[in-house]
Amino acid sequence: MRFPIGMAASMAGYIVKNKLRPRPEWQGAPSGRPTDSPFPILSSKPAAVEPKGALSTNPMLKKRFPLVLMLEPLHACNLTCTGCGRIREYESSITERIPLEECLAAVDECGAPIVSICGGEPMMYPQIGELAAGILERKKHIYLCTNGMFMVKRLHEFRPHRSFFFNVHLDGMEKTHDICVEREGVFRDAIEGIQAAKKADFLVCTNTTVYKETKMQEIWELFEYLEQFGVDGHMLSPAYGYTAVDDREIFMTRENIREKFQDLDKLARRFKLNNTPAYVDFLKGDRELPCTAWGNPTYNIKGWKGPCYLITDAHYKTFEELMTQTPWENYGHGGPDPRCQDCMVHCGYEPSAALGINAKRGDGFRMLTWALQ
Repeated sequence: MRFPIGMAASMAGYIVKNKLRPRPEWQGAPSGRPTDSPFPILSSKPAAVEPKGALSTNPMLKKRFPLVLMLEPLHACNLTCTGCGRIREYESSITERIPLEECLAAVDECGAPIVSICGGEPMMYPQIGELAAGILERKKHIYLCTNGMFMVKRLHEFRPHRSFFFNVHLDGMEKTHDICVEREGVFRDAIEGIQAAKKADFLVCTNTTVYKETKMQEIWELFEYLEQFGVDGHMLSPAYGYTAVDDREIFMTRENIREKFQDLDKLARRFKLNNTPAYVDFLKGDRELPCTAWGNPTYNIKGWKGPCYLITDAHYKTFEELMTQTPWENYGHGGPDPRCQDCMVHCGYEPSAALGINAKRGDGFRMLTWALQ
């Protein structure tokens, strides 16, 4: 299976439960227009062939609930990757850390079934082993996002668990990856960490950002290379343009992205991609999805980050404030905010795919067979 059966079952149950009975305190509309849907729904077909009576909005967008919590216990990192906005955006607070108890309180407050521990480099967090154990005790599933350089040193602080993945960032083969992270030897250290984790019976997946200059053939080569280590899956995302990153040359427009990912089906058939089939369709341009950034909220040293992982217009003290005070109608592709127009990042659009927004006939069967592979 692509994911442990317990993880797949709990996620499905959580989605069904919240679709039927969404938390009313999370559905406020700061615009004062309670009938408006946050984020526009874009048709999956050209207007000329849209069937008569098709809905222009989806009621799911009035039933907001989180799927994945992006938990950033610190923003410090041992690398200065070209495309990373965190070490730049939070430069003034780079030495600060969220206390362990506050991290766990955010997990409880949000209630999302999956927690992505990110940063910065979370393996630099002094209590990272305790944090992972505390989240697992709450019966959540964890993706610990890391550059892999501290895995060998700190592996003893963790225990293998079917709900725990190390998610190692690799942006290409050795030469390319080391250029992206601006330091030689990082690729070798990451591979050493992957090997050590797999030898110790941990689940390990990889996360790859695709930039304008990325050669997709090299991604194929990377995934073939990783097969020998028994890696459990791969996540792909087009490079996302943080507002804190000045170098726009590395990022892509929507047209660039869809051209780059045209042959993504071949990659998906050959390797175990953790991207959902609907999101793959979206990257290729075979369907449209709305951004549902509230599905992947971010908590960091300043609080609940709004509106999304990439854009910071406010920090809120409580999760309810994030959900109800963020002017969601201002964001998303096709909306008034120009920062959203070329974004296709997985943390904004995978929730839409998982929730079945703009679903097509046969999507359910496709999703099931994908999950069971």
